[in-house]
Amino acid sequence: MNENQFEGRSAIVTGGTRGIGKAIVQELARRGASVAFNYSKSSDEAEKLKAEIAATGVKVFAAQCDVANTEAAAEFVKQAKEELGGIDFLVNNAGITRDQLIMRMKEEDWDAVIDTNLKGAWNFSKAVLRPMMKNENGGSILNIASISGVVGMLGQSNYSASKAGMIGLTKSLAKEVASRKITVNALALGLIETEMASEMNTDYREKILAQIPLGRLGNVTEVAEIACFMLSDSAAYITGHVIQPDGGLAM
Repeated sequence: MNENQFEGRSAIVTGGTRGIGKAIVQELARRGASVAFNYSKSSDEAEKLKAEIAATGVKVFAAQCDVANTEAAAEFVKQAKEELGGIDFLVNNAGITRDQLIMRMKEEDWDAVIDTNLKGAWNFSKAVLRPMMKNENGGSILNIASISGVVGMLGQSNYSASKAGMIGLTKSLAKEVASRKITVNALALGLIETEMASEMNTDYREKILAQIPLGRLGNVTEVAEIACFMLSDSAAYITGHVIQPDGGLAM
């Protein structure tokens, strides 16, 4: 870990109270970044994480926000900029699943996943661009996608579509803002050890695990470290790319 690597810089992480989002918030703070994160329902978890980050001496801002609400997203970004003094990084991590075979999937389950995962990323990306464009050194946006958006997964037509959409958003936006020194990349994650993964059907989990060449699930610490690299100056010449931390599952 490169301590103080991000000192003087500020980041927004959506869906930052649990799992991958929480790990990224913690790692950014450990490296000196001021951090803002939103939450949907986990107010107690958000307060605990906020106190933990504040104890490290970096600025932190947290607020409830529905990422699918365009006005709410814009207001969150405005408040985060005021609290932290600027915005250098955005990690679009907020996401949900509503798995079901398409013949049985309800329209509201399709809409909820697309709105949260894809529209949420669009909302926050749009909101941070003006502040980032004013930065001398630009900024960086990282979209947390999934191999489900690369290869498709049974019973995940909504989730796969949302994550494939995030990959398309990544590539299109990267071309739009490259001239302003803003990079846009995505992580197409494989199976990561989170609460969501622990709730999977045991037989299905074992079936997927057997297909992973490295023979194990990833962990949130690994994802957070990869995310920080992609946001760092070391990755300043990488944009429009999809990195697959998946243990070789989708190669």
